[in-house]
Amino acid sequence: MADKESTVYVVDLGESMADCHNGRVESDLDFGMRYVWDKISDTVAASRKTWTIGFVGFNTDETENELADKDKLEGYDNISVLQPIGPMSMTELRELRSKVQPSRSYGADPISAAVVALKMLEKYNPKHKIKRRVILVTNGESNIDDEELDHIAAVFNEFKVELIVIGIDFDDADYGFKEEDKSTNKKNNEKALQQLVEKCNDGVFGTMQQAVDELSIPRIKPVRPFKAYDGPLTLGDPDKYPSAISFHVERYYKTKRASAPSASTVVVSNNNGFSQSQTYKDEDGDSEMGGAEFSGVKQMRTYKVNDPDAPGGKRDVDFEELAKGYQYGRTVVPFGESDLSITKYSTKKSFTIIGFVPFDSYNPFINMGETGLIVPQKMNEEAELGLSAFIHALYEADSYAVARYVQKDEAAVQILLLKPNTGLEDEFECLYDVPLPFAEDIRSYQFPPLDKVLTVSGSVLKEHRLLPNDDLKDAVSDFVDAMDLSNYDVDEDGKPVDYAPVDEVYNPIIHRMNQAIRARAVDPDSPIGQPAEILLRYSKPPKKLLEKAKHEIGNLIDAAELKKVPEKAKGRFGKKDAVKPISGLDIDSLLGGQPKRAAISSENAIPEFKQMLAAAEDDETIEKAVKQMGEIVRKFIKDSFADVFYSRAAENLGVMREELLGFEMPMLYNKLLRALKKSLLSGELDGDRREMWYKHIVGGGLGLITKEELDVSDVTEEEAKAFAK
Repeated sequence: MADKESTVYVVDLGESMADCHNGRVESDLDFGMRYVWDKISDTVAASRKTWTIGFVGFNTDETENELADKDKLEGYDNISVLQPIGPMSMTELRELRSKVQPSRSYGADPISAAVVALKMLEKYNPKHKIKRRVILVTNGESNIDDEELDHIAAVFNEFKVELIVIGIDFDDADYGFKEEDKSTNKKNNEKALQQLVEKCNDGVFGTMQQAVDELSIPRIKPVRPFKAYDGPLTLGDPDKYPSAISFHVERYYKTKRASAPSASTVVVSNNNGFSQSQTYKDEDGDSEMGGAEFSGVKQMRTYKVNDPDAPGGKRDVDFEELAKGYQYGRTVVPFGESDLSITKYSTKKSFTIIGFVPFDSYNPFINMGETGLIVPQKMNEEAELGLSAFIHALYEADSYAVARYVQKDEAAVQILLLKPNTGLEDEFECLYDVPLPFAEDIRSYQFPPLDKVLTVSGSVLKEHRLLPNDDLKDAVSDFVDAMDLSNYDVDEDGKPVDYAPVDEVYNPIIHRMNQAIRARAVDPDSPIGQPAEILLRYSKPPKKLLEKAKHEIGNLIDAAELKKVPEKAKGRFGKKDAVKPISGLDIDSLLGGQPKRAAISSENAIPEFKQMLAAAEDDETIEKAVKQMGEIVRKFIKDSFADVFYSRAAENLGVMREELLGFEMPMLYNKLLRALKKSLLSGELDGDRREMWYKHIVGGGLGLITKEELDVSDVTEEEAKAFAK
């Protein structure tokens, strides 16, 4: 059953909320609403009908609430229900933003506004089968009637409503915040609100500074257990051998790669400009996005073959006529639809132990991916006893088990390493598993040794300019010791502090994307802020550690004779300054000058292209080199079987782009690229070569050179984007 919750936000919109305090450049209202908008946008993004939101403003210029309008009760003036309780869409969120503005009023009672919210919750869902919450945000400047705190707290407790009071510049000794020169009225109001919270069974009292600071801490979405396997774990074949072992287990994911939110390609039509928001499907499959209508882009693919007798020399082919072809040398081996089963390895669902390996003979670097968790089947005592005995047997034998795993019929085979966890440390008995590589997955490379130099004659040199001397070794050793993260800081008890606990290392790509989406959804016109500091914490060493290791870093720089490499210089139009060596020697003169090259070969195109440009004395030579390189790129594409030579063509094109940027001659590259696109999309280069354009050129960042990259270019950013489509 889905969890249900209903939250009513009660926010002070009084005249004093428009002021700035404690050195802030934003008003109290804007400061407090940073927390409120963040919470509301999270609820909207979840898009769950069982999560509902209401919004009450007090100190408003008008009075719009049932206790004052219908019941005619006193003390509920200047309190307005700006959003009735219910599921909230992006359109309603935008409308609410326009209503949340500071007023010219100041006489409403925050506790009376909380009572209005309580009555809203009681009316919306009189039953207790829902989590109900009131969040009160105020700066404490409005007068409070504290005579009926006990009665109000009793009502909150009776209906099991959680009360959260977050005060702007309220004192919080636990968090270490205290406002200086606080008025007597605010002190009394703050005390009354704290007393109300303490009388509630479920209440929280805090300062807004802490709430805003904690917004930068990413919130990890809770994940429900996903059962990847439910079946027997066997040792031997129980159908053939009575001595075989088999017990029923369940396998879950312990670690699984999280991915950033994906985007859909849509066509937006909005007279008011660009907008983004939650989608609502209508009967025609179109959608609405914050007032903007849009629809999904449908892709259509056609297949053509060369046919001299057909109009235009090409003929359309139905998808059903196609066959899968596998490259075998320079030829293609086709497989029809009926033959595809031959190429597939047929498997049955199974989980079988095939052997054991000692702890000390396993190398952790061969782990292939995500970790699994294996536990006995629920309510199965035989499985619990069997798996427990197996786990303890592995532990006592100092061994891992190796198993063949097929998640379901016709699924791929995996080899898993099973690690026993006896529960001695965490009181949880289970098996952990990681996938192991097959022979084809292992990459074995040979590299030259780091501690000696082998000559052509077979001699071994212990001293060489490429080998570190004793001073450099000592400097590196001292540097490593000084940069030891395990001792970079200590806590109050003098114990070392963990630098990067696993539960505090967040994926910056995922949470930066979520931050940007949330900000743009709530306010599409405002710029998106910088990434939260907690996401950048591990992008550089700790300042305290760098300061501590300053002496060792200096010694290492001296011992290694490190020198700053000058930046790559760019000359005036049509010229590229040669990088001068630090020694100041004229290398070209010593080697007899740069040889002039008349032609570029496809076998060694990139070095020869660079040589030809380096020796060029006029623009005509550069144009000639670019033309030859363009023909080589075309030849690679035309001669490519499928996408075999696409990467080589893209590499040559990238070098050409980089070099012409350095020579400040973007028009040559842009002219060549326009002609190349026309040839690719028209089929001039022996067939459909659109993949080369979209995947390798557009996707590889090899588009037109724009004015933002080079001032002398005549192509704008918008023109480059339009050209790439």
